[in-house]
Amino acid sequence: MKTNPDQLPAPDAQGTNRYIPLLVGLLVVLVALLIPLKIVSRGYLPEDDALRHAAKAVSGKPWPEIVVLGDGYTVDHNFGWHFVLRQVHKLTGCGAEALVDLAVVGCFALLVLCALPWLKRPEAWLCALVIGAVGWLPLAGRAMIGRPLLLTTAAWLTIFYLWQQRSDSKPGWRLTALLSALIGGSIWIHGVWYLWALPVVAFFLARQFSWGIALARAWGIGTLAAALLTGQPFAYLTEAVMMAAQATMLHPTSRLLVSEFQPVSGGLLIFLLPGAMLIARKLLKLELRPLTANPLFWLACMGWLLGFVGRRFWDDWGLWALLALAACDLNALLQSRVAANSFQRLAFAAMAALAAFVVFSSDLDNRWTRTLTRQYLVESNTELAGSLPDRGGILYAPDPAFFYETFFKNPHADWRYLVSFEMTLMPEDDFETLYNILWNDGAAAAYAPWVAKMRPEDRLFVRAAAGSRPPIEGLEWHYTLGGMWSGRLPRTNAAPALR
Repeated sequence: MKTNPDQLPAPDAQGTNRYIPLLVGLLVVLVALLIPLKIVSRGYLPEDDALRHAAKAVSGKPWPEIVVLGDGYTVDHNFGWHFVLRQVHKLTGCGAEALVDLAVVGCFALLVLCALPWLKRPEAWLCALVIGAVGWLPLAGRAMIGRPLLLTTAAWLTIFYLWQQRSDSKPGWRLTALLSALIGGSIWIHGVWYLWALPVVAFFLARQFSWGIALARAWGIGTLAAALLTGQPFAYLTEAVMMAAQATMLHPTSRLLVSEFQPVSGGLLIFLLPGAMLIARKLLKLELRPLTANPLFWLACMGWLLGFVGRRFWDDWGLWALLALAACDLNALLQSRVAANSFQRLAFAAMAALAAFVVFSSDLDNRWTRTLTRQYLVESNTELAGSLPDRGGILYAPDPAFFYETFFKNPHADWRYLVSFEMTLMPEDDFETLYNILWNDGAAAAYAPWVAKMRPEDRLFVRAAAGSRPPIEGLEWHYTLGGMWSGRLPRTNAAPALR
């Protein structure tokens, strides 16, 4: 029996029931805001890029004045994101921590709300998110990182939900303009223009040729517009590719890659969820588009397979595509079984919202509170006098966490960082030194090139227990806090070094 989702009885359509679709929409909006607000209220802070994005916006300085860069970096590849954060800072006066909180709340809310205008039952998206957060535990943490990559995810999810609603019509110029705006805005903010090839390929694999052509055209228009808005179009496009290539190809072993570039298996979720969908379609007699004719299915498959090359393909593309695919099936199921303005629908939506709130906000394995005990190197702390770089100095450290955390707390400090958000952006000789340190698991002798080039205003930071002075010769060492030691060139006529 063919289902007709829009022809269900509407009990008491002129009474209180007519407000139920509005109430469901408000529930979705409410949970999209309450989840991240609850999490940030616990003192949660992400661990990496969200910190440096906020600090850069507060500092108002270009990257060459913040980090030591090699010759291959001339343009900010998060140009739009830093512009937006900078304007928020200038208008509101909020500091780096408030900007991070805004980014966490705003990015997560957009991820949830991107389905609201297109799915007739947006509560289906909440259900899919719960399935994802339970079936793939890192999902919740990824959704709360407060980074512009989440805006890219929200942009392409919007495109796929839009296609799901209008798949029977050929895209016209108005729709192409909308697609171009979504893609262009994403690229201006995030910069990874080349990854938009994935959804384009997915549409062609699903044999949705008219939409595939329209999306490819919009990709070209959006990419060109975003690049022109930066004022350095050629560098913006080429350096994004060069950075990605260097970050992934200059490492002979995956253990030296940052965690999100390391391979990962998506597990059995890629098989179990589509399998459950096929069974549900058969048992419930839902006549829906075959999975192989749905570009979301192909994007999920590509993301899962490429995840064995780099984790971000699965975390940022494959998994979200799989959940969106499930949401579309759930949307059709709810339309065929539950009237749009029934109290049954309101009850189901309330349960989905409650489940989403509990699952995402749960402090499972201390995921939202583990940073509460983090200690920071802060320039205003008088106990750290002499431990931080002097004016015009450089902060050396083999661990990029020193950059993220220290820059976050000292956005106006007058020193630079050698190791920053991407190690391959360093000068070549410094990259070789850092690589040798990491390859040899922090052996003291590997630090010798850095020690030899350090100046009196520079500092080298390493981690060791409070009573274990780093065995790196040529420097005097001072224990600061939180397992962090500061090394500097010996001072003439100075008191003995603290150990």
